[in-house]
Amino acid sequence: MDRLYSNFVREDDLVFDIGSHVGDRIGSFRRLGCRVVAVEPQPRLVRILRCLYGRDPHVVIEPMAIAAAPANIELFVNLDNASLTTASLGFVAAASAAPGWHGERWPRRLAVSAITLDQLIERHGEPIFAKIDVEGFEAEALAGLSRPLRAFSFEFTTILRGVAIDCVTRCRALGAYLYNAALGETQRLAFTQWVDAEAIERWLGTLPDSANSGDIYARLGVFRNPPRGSTPS
Repeated sequence: MDRLYSNFVREDDLVFDIGSHVGDRIGSFRRLGCRVVAVEPQPRLVRILRCLYGRDPHVVIEPMAIAAAPANIELFVNLDNASLTTASLGFVAAASAAPGWHGERWPRRLAVSAITLDQLIERHGEPIFAKIDVEGFEAEALAGLSRPLRAFSFEFTTILRGVAIDCVTRCRALGAYLYNAALGETQRLAFTQWVDAEAIERWLGTLPDSANSGDIYARLGVFRNPPRGSTPS
């Protein structure tokens, strides 16, 4: 994980971790010397983050969600797997009907406050990198961003590929991005050379359902050399 993120950040860079869950990415960013704004709306996970990072002056914990507009939104809470709690009804519906997701349930609702990425930037400054992992709500999060960021990642799932396509569409509107991807928790980039929007959309479309999930990385500009942690496409 550290090796992968070192392609995007350096010591003292500001990073947004949107959907921090229990903070494994925060740990990686801190080992790399970054300042972190951690956004997590689930109270039980916020308590864990405060236990782990509450005394770290370089970590700010924001107990809220990120959405297209400031509002109170409803979370669908997965009591058995907090990492699957989501603000996306479409995600719940797709997962409920998908092979391999049997047994997952979202029986509880939780109202939480949400702000936009633009508002988060107004509070803390513009990040060098943002990680967005919000279980099918990634396009909504990016809809609240009106300026291009240097680099960011967003999660995709094969049960809801359209959300990832919507994210790429938003990236196109924001700036001249190139793309890469990492499957699951491999922490390795799939392409030795960064690709354009059409190529990453084709790649998403041809992934087998069994690939399940991963992250798309978007970065402004062109790499002169292949990034560390990449594998041949």
